Amino acid sequence: MNRKSKRLVAVMLGVATALSFLWWNLLPKEVEGRIFIIQGEDLSGVNAAVRSIDGEITHQLGVIHAVGAKLDPDQLARLERLEGIRVFPNASVESAGTAGGDALYVNFPALVDADRVHEDGITGAGVTVAVLDSGLMYTAELQKFEGESRMLARYNAINNEMGKTLDKHGHGSHVSSIILNSSRPQSDPDKYNSIAPAAQLVVVKAFNNLGQGTYVDVIRGLDWILQNKDAYAIRVVNLSFSAEPQSHYWDDPMNQAVMRLWQAGVVVVSSAGNQGPDPMTIGAPGNVPYVVTVGAMTDNYTPTDPADDILASFSSAGPTVEGFVKPEIVAPGGHMTALTRVKSTLAKNHPEFHNLEKYFMMSGTSQAAAVITGVVALMLEQEPMLSADDVKCRLMSAAKPAVDDQDELAYSIFQQGAGLVNAYDAVFSNAGGCANIGLDIDMDLNGTFHYGGSANRDEDGNYFIEGLDGYMWSNGYMWSNGYMWSNGYLWSNGYLWSNGYLWSNGYAWANGYLWSNGYLWSNGLTEPASVNVWVEQE
Repeated sequence: MNRKSKRLVAVMLGVATALSFLWWNLLPKEVEGRIFIIQGEDLSGVNAAVRSIDGEITHQLGVIHAVGAKLDPDQLARLERLEGIRVFPNASVESAGTAGGDALYVNFPALVDADRVHEDGITGAGVTVAVLDSGLMYTAELQKFEGESRMLARYNAINNEMGKTLDKHGHGSHVSSIILNSSRPQSDPDKYNSIAPAAQLVVVKAFNNLGQGTYVDVIRGLDWILQNKDAYAIRVVNLSFSAEPQSHYWDDPMNQAVMRLWQAGVVVVSSAGNQGPDPMTIGAPGNVPYVVTVGAMTDNYTPTDPADDILASFSSAGPTVEGFVKPEIVAPGGHMTALTRVKSTLAKNHPEFHNLEKYFMMSGTSQAAAVITGVVALMLEQEPMLSADDVKCRLMSAAKPAVDDQDELAYSIFQQGAGLVNAYDAVFSNAGGCANIGLDIDMDLNGTFHYGGSANRDEDGNYFIEGLDGYMWSNGYMWSNGYMWSNGYLWSNGYLWSNGYLWSNGYAWANGYLWSNGYLWSNGLTEPASVNVWVEQE
């Protein structure tokens, strides 16, 4: 090598070193720290690899054959050179709720016919719900049902210890209250202030007092749920949070953990996110095709008048990048009243939304997801042997889509999925085999096949379903038209939105949305993957 070439190499190495130093120091340390997710073929091999470069292991993430580890730039570079090892920068996630509202009425059980299910003596008894969120307030309404404790376990995924799950943020308590608040409204003591008031509870705390969490803490929480699902008979997990997707659904380590839970028979309910009304705004893990992803509707502050019920404009819409219809279903998510600590961060920041001491009003797809989680608990009490796929099938087949006075869809299926949940019809449904058709989660997780949905986009930019004419997304749908949620409209053609196809790159919009340069996961993510913004109340 001549002298000129040697100088050029030296300059290039210097530039590379400087860029590496700059990238490292630009990482938001107060959120990200210097923790990375290290994944390999098996957990023992990953632990050995990290130890070989003297990295500090902080999290065991066996659910995805990974660990969390603190690495300096040199350790990171050495680790990335090891064969069979993948490195993901740790990202942050936030809860999907926003405060707002000015009146107290806990009407959402009646909005979805859950009160009719309660009248038949079905209240979620014997079904264990795990809520992975910011913790739980210590109040009898959430810890007991008719004087008996139903709190089975508390796990702090942030500190990796049992107990110490006090909800200092407020979001986890609000979500849990929608699911299983055992109190009865004073105005009508024969009813309940939640969907599944007798359900058993496991609390997993993965979010701090600001409602923020990181991938490693969320994955450790999901790992704990998987390892303990049999001990506590956990049947359904509520994930009322989301993050901006950084890769295909199968390549996201948090999504992989979620898929492991579904594979193990646990029903996973995820919020769609609050990035609507634009298409392709579904967050992770709601972009996982197997899980039940939930959007939000609102009763427009007129709970007894269904004529003005509308889809919440903040509710994220599909399709996903891979062509799947999301959300699958919608539920009440506007101005939802539920329990939250008076001293919580949310309550201090928004005191105007507190009513009657412990009750607080919030809006978001977080709250909508909690409604669906409660409905799933009712379904599993009625029929404990239901598979996760058949729970999803019955939820969708019993839903009521919003239609106009001509029986045409008021919102596209990329906005409302199968429609508004109906708890009574879902609980007593006999449907089966109509969800996740054509998908094989075992092959998906082992990398044999990955899947795409049936959504596509035409030359005019409208999204549509292959083989299903007429139900297109376009900018012509108005949020304020107030279409009724119809009881009479039926989906046709065998639920085409549930079909899965082998993944290909043939979708019309793919080049505009696929991540370039090898996906952000492998390029040093420097921004938090937060999706939740404060939205106006509806």
